This record gives sequence, C-alpha cells and structure tokens, in this order.
Amino acid sequence: MLELQPSTLNSSQHTFLIKQEAQRLQFDFCGISKAVPLNDDARRLESWLNKGFHGKMKYMENHFDLRTDPTKLVPGAKSVISLLYNYYQNQSSLDKTKPKIAKYAFGDDYHFIIKEKLYELLHTIENRIGNVTARVFVDSGPVLERTWAAKSGLGWVGKNGNLINKQHGSFYFLAEIILDVELDYDAPIKNYCGTCTRCIDACPTDAISERNVIDGSKCISYFTIELREEIPLEMKGKFEGWMFGCDICQDVCPWNRFARQHEESKFLPSDLLTAMKKEDWEELTEEIYERLFKNSPLKRAKFEGIRRNLLFLKDD
Repeated sequence: MLELQPSTLNSSQHTFLIKQEAQRLQFDFCGISKAVPLNDDARRLESWLNKGFHGKMKYMENHFDLRTDPTKLVPGAKSVISLLYNYYQNQSSLDKTKPKIAKYAFGDDYHFIIKEKLYELLHTIENRIGNVTARVFVDSGPVLERTWAAKSGLGWVGKNGNLINKQHGSFYFLAEIILDVELDYDAPIKNYCGTCTRCIDACPTDAISERNVIDGSKCISYFTIELREEIPLEMKGKFEGWMFGCDICQDVCPWNRFARQHEESKFLPSDLLTAMKKEDWEELTEEIYERLFKNSPLKRAKFEGIRRNLLFLKDD
C-alpha cells in the first residue's frame, strides 16, 4: 500500500486548501475552530437534560463526554471543520389544504448526500496533507454542531435554537470533520437577534422557553418525528397543519428574508409528492408511503408514525 507523504504546506495553506475544496463541493460556508473541551456547553447540556427538555429522547443522555470533548471522539483532535449546506425551498410543494412537511425533508435524505461530500473532502485532505486521523459527522453523532459552527464564525445560535448565518439565515444542514491537523482558526461573531422575539411569539406549543433554550419535549418536530407514543391530547389544535417537523420559528425569523433557493436537485420534492391531494393523504397506505418516501428523511417516523400524525391533524 502506498504511504502518503507528509505535506510541505503550512497551516495557512492547509486551511486555504480545505476551504477551496469545500467551496468546490458546493458547501455554502466553511469555518474552522480549535478542538477544545466545551466546558460551558457541558454545563448547559447537563442543565437541559436535568430539566427533562429532551422528553423521551433518551439517546441525548448517552455519550455526554463525547458530546462535549472532541478529543474523546477523535484522539489527538486539533481542529473542527464546520460546514453549511443550503436546503431552503422558496416555494412550498404543498398547498394549504395538505399536511405540512419541514423544508429539509422534501427530497432525498440529506445524511447520505452530504456525507458523500464530506468523505470526498476528507479524501482531498489525505491526498494533499497526508495521513490524518479524522471522523465526519452529519447530524448523526454526539457532536454539538451548532456550537462548533458558531465558534468558527458561521453564525450565532438564535433564540429558536438554530444557527443563524448573517448572510442567508438558518435553512442549512450542519456538518463537521474533526481531525488531528493544526489549522488557522476563525473567530466567532456576535449575536444579532437583539430584542426580536418573533420565534418565541409564533411558536404554538410554547417550546421556546428561554433565550437560546428549547424545551424539546414541547416542540412540534419532537412530537411528529421523535415521539413513538401517542401525541398528548393537550396538543390537539396546536400543530397548524404540520405533519412532519416544523418550520414556524424559521419562517418568521427576519434573517431568513435573505434565504435563497438551494441548488441541490436531490432536495427537490418528487412529482409524486407534489401531486398528493388532501384526500390522498387521508387514504395513505403503506405501499404509497414506501413509494413516496423511499429515500426520504420521513422514513425516520415510519409509516405508523406518519399515519398517527395524519390522524392527529384530522378535523383540526
């Protein structure tokens, strides 16, 4: 096996190479931060868990040390590369008589699409820099992705808990590469939410309880995706038609007036999805579900979950 030769480039040249390749791979933004323990976040996460804001998401209690210390995830980690990939859809594929689906779930599952790009970026790093120890993440591991994106200057964590980019808002998938290479680090930017409370005021289930703190156990996305039990009856009439996920707190955010249409064809809704009428949803069968959402994020809720959500919305 051919052994990779160590790079003769310096950290600034390595950084330029990585950001240039990220741009080629159509990531919208790339920022880099130093891999250090997240002590402040560890305290906030512990408090959030103790308050039960994770609801039935017991997996959030697992791997606490890995979530808050990147060197536990990647031995010898020195840098965290954070990347943003746009998924904003400027026109809904569903009219007002249909159940609503969060914009991120209109097309194919983003995990596979973005992870493929991450591995391509990592391959370039290995070819140009040399042997590295690294791991890639797309919303699929114990990584505090919004914290790392904020530390690398890609935006700030808003009152709705989303990372908000000053140029184009919050409709982004977040991804990371944690690696044992010293790079040039970006600086965080200030929080530009100011006194705005539009997301707090618009949330129909009062899930945004404090500044930058979300009570996940009250979030529509939690009820329609994560919860495997029956949806509590006290939530009846509060979902505003959302069947899978929810975009309310993002749709009302003033920074999302700068959002732009994505350019990823795999994120576009299928013709079958856009053709669905209200009565088609009411008569959804498992066979149609499998055809509709073969490679979709909606597979996470399973057919039983989607049927439960549709029945819960009925007559609202």
